Amino acid sequence: MKWLRCRDRGAETWALLEGEHVETVDGTPFGEHARTGRRLAVTELEWLPPTRPGKILALWNNFGAAAAKNGWTRPAEPLWFLKAASSLAGHLDPVPVPPGDVGRVAYEGELAIVIGRRARRIEAADAAAHVLGYSCANDVTAIELLNRDPSFPQWCRAKGFDGFGVVGPVVETQFDVSTASVRTTVDGRERQNYPLADMFFTPHELVARLSHDVTLEPGDVILCGTSVGVLPMKPGARVEVTIDGIGTLSNVYGGAPA
Repeated sequence: MKWLRCRDRGAETWALLEGEHVETVDGTPFGEHARTGRRLAVTELEWLPPTRPGKILALWNNFGAAAAKNGWTRPAEPLWFLKAASSLAGHLDPVPVPPGDVGRVAYEGELAIVIGRRARRIEAADAAAHVLGYSCANDVTAIELLNRDPSFPQWCRAKGFDGFGVVGPVVETQFDVSTASVRTTVDGRERQNYPLADMFFTPHELVARLSHDVTLEPGDVILCGTSVGVLPMKPGARVEVTIDGIGTLSNVYGGAPA
């Protein structure tokens, strides 16, 4: 099932994607729900982020190829940080250029995990029961701001500007991480294409381990980290993150709403 959120007749609603149409749903995927029978064309949708997370947790150094290229050692445990919940953006939303002089801003195509059920100190074997599904993500980063002050790496600020947490277009409940890849293009030119099987910590391991640090609530998002190919964007660039089996997340950096 491909869950999404959209605006219908002025109201936010959940829906299920079925080919070139969606069917709206009463309720949410986190509890009781029922199909309404109301169908909308995908081409007419006003897309919203496919979840409303209380928190967004994101991974650093979670892929072997990136670690090898940058000379990083394999981490003994997941290395994570928080992105502001207010950074959330959805499919076709513009990604605003941050105010002030923050330097270059880069895309990071990633896999996102969406939590479906409260998880607190669970084991990896139980993680699947706590996951609603998976989505595409762009962990946008002000890369020069991150280490501009040598006394204090600014992870939260560099990754927390409005629009820097892009997730969508849907949450796929049936997804095989072991065979999928993340492909990122900028203005149609491929910049990233890496296998998810290269992760140091699998999605189920991440859910379990992070649940021992913080309680994960329905709707929360975990970004699994990125691999090689991260580069700065220029205003006006269209960045698309594609994961077969999920879909394509498309946004313009500094652009106007589609």
